Amino acid sequence: MKKRVLSALLASVLIVLALASCAPAEPDYDFTVDMSGIPTQNIGSGVSVHDPSILRVGDTYYIYGSHMASAYSTDMMNWKKMSDGYGAANPIFGAIYNKAKEAFAYTGSTSSVIPATGDAVWAPDVKYNEKLGKYVMYYCTSSTFNASNLCYAFSDTPDGNFEWQGALIYSGFDENTIRYTDVLDYVDEETALSRYVNGQGYNYLEYPNAIDPTLFTDADGNDWLVYGSWSGGIFLLEIDEETGKVIHPADDPDNNVDAYFGKKLLGGGHKSIEGPYILYDKDSGYYYLFLSYGNLQREGGYQMRVFRSENPDGPYVDMNGGTPDYRSNHGDFGLKLSGNYMLPSLPRAYMATGHNSALIDNDGKRYIAYHTRFDMDSEAHSPRVHQYLLNADGWPCMLPYQTQGETVSPTGYSEDEVAGRYYYINQGTFIGKTISQPMIIYLNKGGKAKIEDEEGTWSMDKDSYFVTITLSDKEYKGVFCAMKDEAGADVMTFSVVGYNMSLWGVKYDTAAE
Repeated sequence: MKKRVLSALLASVLIVLALASCAPAEPDYDFTVDMSGIPTQNIGSGVSVHDPSILRVGDTYYIYGSHMASAYSTDMMNWKKMSDGYGAANPIFGAIYNKAKEAFAYTGSTSSVIPATGDAVWAPDVKYNEKLGKYVMYYCTSSTFNASNLCYAFSDTPDGNFEWQGALIYSGFDENTIRYTDVLDYVDEETALSRYVNGQGYNYLEYPNAIDPTLFTDADGNDWLVYGSWSGGIFLLEIDEETGKVIHPADDPDNNVDAYFGKKLLGGGHKSIEGPYILYDKDSGYYYLFLSYGNLQREGGYQMRVFRSENPDGPYVDMNGGTPDYRSNHGDFGLKLSGNYMLPSLPRAYMATGHNSALIDNDGKRYIAYHTRFDMDSEAHSPRVHQYLLNADGWPCMLPYQTQGETVSPTGYSEDEVAGRYYYINQGTFIGKTISQPMIIYLNKGGKAKIEDEEGTWSMDKDSYFVTITLSDKEYKGVFCAMKDEAGADVMTFSVVGYNMSLWGVKYDTAAE
């Protein structure tokens, strides 16, 4: 009997030892963040284009930006300037000055009804209109923080010259300057004055600043214009494709539809929400509304957020099902894609990453084009383009580094390729000048995740690049993708999102540590 008991005990010990020998070995954890040995390089774009709106024509990518700047590229990394600066000699925008009296009649110049300190042509967006057979540019002129004018222009080619066609939407008027607008063509004077004008002038807390227009096409082929910056929030109008003009809807206050300005999507109360861009993705079935929060200066907390909807006119919600309104702390709403951050291989941190456009390319890859400033004593800025992937739930996950032609493996990666020690950042949801700095996280073989002060788990979906990381009982879903860092080194990266936050990771070996 004793022999049998001893034999059983011995067998149990052997089984435990065998299992222990099969279990992944715990690494020697090192949570020290030391990037001094990692080569750095700044892959500059070669141009400065603020508020870049991206367009592909053939094998060429174009970006159009504020201050009459534009550039083109064949790889979305190396850009060549087409235009910059105000004046009739500008080869892309200069024809606006052929009709300068009309084009700047209301805002945007020193001689406007509401004068500016100088010429101000901002935030253009260009799309090809098949019915017109023209490239149509939507842009704005602006004089004050709420006195602006949406306009449109035509060109036969994407590289101009765009000729002014007319004004579309006016904002910032009072009881005197309203007669220089077309508002009274759509709303009677009594209603207009009681609705849009108050004792302080233009009711900017509830109605939009007519700025930052961008065009998108819905699943049925209809065109829409989304616009707005701070002030009363983000608004939407349908476009008449036969003319390129906006279609003014019938008044429907119960559904946030105004007969002149269109449908209000979100925001208001002069919160820092601007730069709207909507993109329909047929693969996910969602319309994605990209926005920028914060002030655009280097230390202004500028950043990119995203909401989504199953309908072009909303409702647009974030990962928590929320939408910011007039009374909201808007920083609590919207999936934050990118703000201020430092990563290995960057010679200096990226700051004030914002005012983006988006593109689904011919091969199905998805891209975000934006401008960034840097952690330096300057407001210099430069455009960047990053690829983004949708996670298993259809939320955008922006890859950490600017695109260098990477292609995610459609069948995923091996555990050896993805397990190991990562530099990672959590971009949070704050709006401010703080730079998200790298920390260390281990994704160990067997599914254990380890940060210095906590443990978690991670798992990959079979035969896919999808990953789930759980930290502090919070689940973040995203993607793995092999790519190159800023200095050209091969790295494995992850980008996961959850609770309106984005977490990025970068690993410098292709085998587990």
